[in-house]
Amino acid sequence: MKTRQQTGISFFQKYLTVWVLLCMAAGILIGHFIPVVPEALERMEIAGISIPIAILIWIMIYPMMIKVDFQSVKEVGKNPKGLFLTWIVNWAIKPFTMYGLASLFLFGVFKNFISPDLATQYLAGAVLLGAAPCTAMVFVWSTLVNGNPAYTVVQVATNDLIILIAFVPIVKFLLGVSNVSVPYSTLFVSIFLFVVIPLAGGAITRVAVIICGICRVKSIDDRI
Repeated sequence: MKTRQQTGISFFQKYLTVWVLLCMAAGILIGHFIPVVPEALERMEIAGISIPIAILIWIMIYPMMIKVDFQSVKEVGKNPKGLFLTWIVNWAIKPFTMYGLASLFLFGVFKNFISPDLATQYLAGAVLLGAAPCTAMVFVWSTLVNGNPAYTVVQVATNDLIILIAFVPIVKFLLGVSNVSVPYSTLFVSIFLFVVIPLAGGAITRVAVIICGICRVKSIDDRI
C-alpha cells in the first residue's frame, strides 16, 4: 500500500503568494484612505530605522537564525558549486540587475507618472531590496522543491556573513551613482539590527536549547 507523502508545506505557506498580494493591496488601501497610519509609523523611527518594521523583521527571521548551524559551514568544500552560483547571483548580478530594471521603469516607462524626486526615492528602495539576499524565505523555497535542508542552511549562513561585508559597499556605490545620499551609519545600524542581533540571538538560543536538551536526557538516564 502506498502511503501519502507529507509535503511539509502548511496552508499558509502553500498560498504565500496570495497572502503577499493581499498584504500589498491592504497596505496601498490603508495608505490612501487612512493616511494617519503611515504618518504615525513614520514617527516611530530611530536613526532612520523604523521600529515597527524592525520588530516584524525580527519576528520573521529569528526562527530562521535558530536553525543556522555554523558547524555545517565546514561541509562547504564538499560541494561548492551551488554556493558559488548563489554568491555570484546574489552579489555580482542581482543588485545591479535590480538597479538597471528599476531605473528603466522609474525613469523610462513610468517617467510621465512619477516625479523625478519620487522616482529617485523608489530607486533607493529598490537598491536596498535588491542588494540584500533573501534569508528567512529560503527555507520555504527549499522545502517547496524538496531541497537539501543542510545545504540550504550553509547557503543562508554564508550569505548572512557576506552581508556584513558586501551589502554596505554595494548599496553605497549604486546609490552614489544615482546621487542619493544614504549615510554609512544608517546602513551599518540596519545590518546590526536586522542581521547581527537576530543572528547572535538565534545562535545563543540554539546553544541553550541543545545544552538544556542534553541535560534533560542525562537526567532521564540517571533516573533509569
